[in-house]
Amino acid sequence: MENIKKYIMVRFGELNTKGKNKKDFVSRLYLNIKNAIREYDVFMETRFNHIYITLNDESKYEDIVDTLKNISGIYSFSPVYRLQTIDLAEIVEFCSDYVTKLPGKTFKVICKRAEKNYPYRSDDITRAVASKILKTSELKVNVHEPDIPLYINVAFDGVYIYSEKILGVGGYPLGTIGKGLMMISGGIDSPVAAYLMLKRGVALEFIHFASPPYTQDAVIEKIKDLLSILNKFQPRIKLNIFPFTKIQEAIYQNTDESYCITIMRRMMYKIANRLCCRNDLKIICNGESIGQVASQTLDSMNVITKNLDFNVIRPLATFDKLDIVDIARKIGTYDISIRPYEDCCTIFTPKAPKTKPHLDRVLEYEAKVNYDELIDEAFKNIEKVIIEKEEFEI
Repeated sequence: MENIKKYIMVRFGELNTKGKNKKDFVSRLYLNIKNAIREYDVFMETRFNHIYITLNDESKYEDIVDTLKNISGIYSFSPVYRLQTIDLAEIVEFCSDYVTKLPGKTFKVICKRAEKNYPYRSDDITRAVASKILKTSELKVNVHEPDIPLYINVAFDGVYIYSEKILGVGGYPLGTIGKGLMMISGGIDSPVAAYLMLKRGVALEFIHFASPPYTQDAVIEKIKDLLSILNKFQPRIKLNIFPFTKIQEAIYQNTDESYCITIMRRMMYKIANRLCCRNDLKIICNGESIGQVASQTLDSMNVITKNLDFNVIRPLATFDKLDIVDIARKIGTYDISIRPYEDCCTIFTPKAPKTKPHLDRVLEYEAKVNYDELIDEAFKNIEKVIIEKEEFEI
């Protein structure tokens, strides 16, 4: 038939809940998709509740699919055919021919009719299509778990037919929620937390606290490799490598061992707080999970984050460690995270860290050292690295 066109149909999912702001979210998603696949020969348009992508080079289909899977804001997408006809016989003929070319032994027809002026009801279309398939093939109907779900959507501008729904990242389009600062150590948790923030539409800048010569250069390469994986979700990432050695030495020289982790984390947050002010970032994010280590008890977190100017978001707060590992494997960061290189949080781990630190004791220890002066000096030597997949505007 000459009146058939093939597209990739992108669904918004959660964006449909945004009401009057939906247009802004969809516009950002459109821009993000356009930037991500601009090397391919495609045409894009937004119609009703979907974005449609027309491929002029079918050989690039799999590459585009792999890219779309990693764009936040996309709930799902499907390769679809649009029939610009109201002739039921043509619809039945196309569906029968289409389904019999797909792998599987059972099918189910799912028909929706948004265009209420169409002369046939959904049930009429379903019965006509199913009858034709049963007569012309060996396929059987399975209404519960079909090998081939056949979707027929009768819309205002044609009849859309497809059989596959490919899940995307979901969430909101990158950049729609604002920008935050992610504290990244190199372990399993923080890259997963970063992924979850990116999924919610928060663009991220990163900070890593380096303590040479106690930490190896390989740790920095490990961080860069992790961020290269996260480039799938945010194609341009800024990494701030903060020189933490003198601050960490001062902590361990002037603090009871049991309080060292508490004060070290307080200094990290103090630095992150200042970087947020400098770079117009809205929140501080990290990979902390409640109770996982001494600094992540409720008492510790209250003392550690006292008097910050910015909210702290912990996307993994209630996650089980095994669930975190599962996500790390899924997004491809796990094998990098388990490389055996220690970061500044693990090289001086105390034997008995405080799980219920007292703020007055913390302030006594901090008063022994002019940490503001050490932080000011360290900020002069901060190293900034850009890790990018390709140029991308956020």
